[in-house]
Amino acid sequence: MNNKAKFNRYAEMLREWSTRMNLVAPSTLSDIENRHFADSAQLADVLPRNVNIIDLGSGAGFPGVVLAILGWNVTCIESIGKKVSFLTAVKDELKLKNLEIYHGRVEDFVRHLPANSSNFIFTARAFAPLIKILDYVRPTNCRLFLLKGREIETEISVAKQKYKFKYELIPSKTGDGFIIIIDKK
Repeated sequence: MNNKAKFNRYAEMLREWSTRMNLVAPSTLSDIENRHFADSAQLADVLPRNVNIIDLGSGAGFPGVVLAILGWNVTCIESIGKKVSFLTAVKDELKLKNLEIYHGRVEDFVRHLPANSSNFIFTARAFAPLIKILDYVRPTNCRLFLLKGREIETEISVAKQKYKFKYELIPSKTGDGFIIIIDKK
């Protein structure tokens, strides 16, 4: 199955499963390709290639599953069992051997990462405020590539009161949000 077929099947599964559970806002189901896939895929333009992605609070798989389809090794972290079932079904259906699903809390997963984890990068989309994400990943030196909304400047101001970090903001190609890249080193 080529990537186009994988994305088509993923969209079908998202629509099917959304009749039984809340995976994404119902209003976005008519434009999955742009609203969710293209939004997540824009990370591919800025992510290094030879890294392992850890997607925080993956939900319906954004951006984690999209990045796995595009060839990255990805671990999706999700604490809600129904969403884990969906992610597992997508992984199996699309035969994504480069995708792992971790059923549990972000802080429990991060606790087991080596402190010098330079080969890992965290991603997230619609997961938590920036300061909360930084709290979760504080024990690591991993970089972050986050898809954030138009309120990112406020989130940065709040996070800067507690943490020192360098960042780069890249305007979203698909909406009025941003990609924020944070180097914790």
